[in-house]
Amino acid sequence: MRLNRFLSLAGVSSRRKADEYIQKGYVKINHQVVKELGTVVDPENDIVEFKGKTLKAQKPVYMILNKPCCYLTSLGEEDKPTIKELIKDLKTRVFPAGRLDYNVEGLLILTNDGELANRIIHPRYKLPKTYIATIKGDIDNETLEKMKRGRVLEDGFVKPDSVKLLKRFQNGANIEIVFHEGKNHLVKRFFLSFKKPIKHLIRTSIGPITLGNLEKGKWRFLTPKELKELFEAIHYKV
Repeated sequence: MRLNRFLSLAGVSSRRKADEYIQKGYVKINHQVVKELGTVVDPENDIVEFKGKTLKAQKPVYMILNKPCCYLTSLGEEDKPTIKELIKDLKTRVFPAGRLDYNVEGLLILTNDGELANRIIHPRYKLPKTYIATIKGDIDNETLEKMKRGRVLEDGFVKPDSVKLLKRFQNGANIEIVFHEGKNHLVKRFFLSFKKPIKHLIRTSIGPITLGNLEKGKWRFLTPKELKELFEAIHYKV
């Protein structure tokens, strides 16, 4: 196994960042500093250290969680409920590839593969994230067209991959919106820029991975088919 892959599976970082750490001399194999990229390590017999800490590469784990409202996307100790409580039966340490706000529901991908997590999050790979927003206030077709053309927010111009009206009802609507960017509170801020505050927000898919019929608060491992489709979507070769 390549050393950068080992570091990724040990939860240190993405493979790209791991290469930087290797070149800086942060990594030792069998107590010797290794700076050569492409170094191969035997996970069963070699001792790998990162900044003095001995590492162990875990078996790759890929799973999804349907996060309910009012849980923090955190695995640490917090004053509020966290997703750690929802995956407490899982024996392997994982971390979320991206996050959802406290009061936002829906799909989270969790893994111990740092490279995969990085590619899911990074806008360079243009992995679309689909949300269904329930907004307050009437919305006309002209406003929908403006949304499709994008908007300048305080941190720059953003343009949804798509915007689709699902349903109108009294003083509100359900709108499906897709972004491949991952800026903080992006969906909420985008709708607020049109004076359409969000009452409820759920993420239903990340690339080819969808919630399906997974119940709120439950998790499951990705199937081989889902993994293959996800790897292809982000051009990831293990």
